[in-house]
Amino acid sequence: MVQAAAFAVSNFAVTTASAKSSSEATTRALSLYRQWQRSVPEMMKLHEINLPTSAIRAKIREEFERHRYVEDLQVRDILYAKGQMEYQEVMNVWKQNNHIMNYFAKEEAPPKPTTFLEKFYDGKA
Repeated sequence: MVQAAAFAVSNFAVTTASAKSSSEATTRALSLYRQWQRSVPEMMKLHEINLPTSAIRAKIREEFERHRYVEDLQVRDILYAKGQMEYQEVMNVWKQNNHIMNYFAKEEAPPKPTTFLEKFYDGKA
């Protein structure tokens, strides 16, 4: 008698493949970007995120824009694989809420002190 597998295969799993051309890499990146954007409402429900949808969509766009001008195909393949893994971890709830909220920590953090007195009051002088 054959036993069932102990671990289920995720329906978000994708095999890695190298892009043959720059246009193929761009197409894959745009596809991943759209996949992220389409899943924002479901992501908000799964992780009970109390942020506006527009803020989450803007953060996703910001993360993709950071790597917009990367030209090396191997680097683009790695970025695509990491983005796909990140998507799988978020949608399978392998990432906890605090992991997701770390992306928004910069916007919610109080401004750093700039003058001597502000630094002194903050205990940094």
